[in-house]
Amino acid sequence: MTTDLPTPPRPETEPGVATAEDGVVMLDGPDGIAATMTAAAARGTGQSLIEAAAVAEEQLAGKQA
Repeated sequence: MTTDLPTPPRPETEPGVATAEDGVVMLDGPDGIAATMTAAAARGTGQSLIEAAAVAEEQLAGKQA
């Protein structure tokens, strides 16, 4: 029996690319990641990502201080 723990995935460093077509938003990310969302879902996801990025930047700044 092995006790090796799985390695956590490395964070992506390349941004995804969003496009709009026929009234929906498509997000294409690295490694074949893709999502299709309504405009409202895309707007909410975008805002959530911006807020989380701000918190993550604050966390990193706190570690460097």
